[in-house]
Amino acid sequence: MKMGERLILDTCAMIWISQDEKIDETAAELVDAAALDNSLSISAMSAWEMGMLVAKGRLPSRIPPLRWFNEFLDVSGVKIEDALPDILVASSFLPAPIHNDPMDRILIATARERDLTIVTRDRAILTYGALGHVKTLPC
Repeated sequence: MKMGERLILDTCAMIWISQDEKIDETAAELVDAAALDNSLSISAMSAWEMGMLVAKGRLPSRIPPLRWFNEFLDVSGVKIEDALPDILVASSFLPAPIHNDPMDRILIATARERDLTIVTRDRAILTYGALGHVKTLPC
């Protein structure tokens, strides 16, 4: 991973960064550089995932999830990667072995189709990256 690569945050990375949680120092530097370079993204599906986490009580929030998501976008300058039909179909045809979490499949397909590196702590995604199927950056 080098400076100048385009990054996409997974939902958990977005949440940790927004709440000033500690992430890996190298990842933090690369995320900051990508934000300054306008090359930091998040999947539109992260808004859905965040809404589900709040609805299920797994993510406490005093403000509605959509407002929280939009405020994060405003403050961070992160761009949205839309979940367009090409991404959704590509998520159905990822190289094996891949787990069945639809959100992770869409995130991986987005990264592959848009040549992005996923910033994540998700072990399954990191393992998939280690197999050479997607670029990952542990955080």
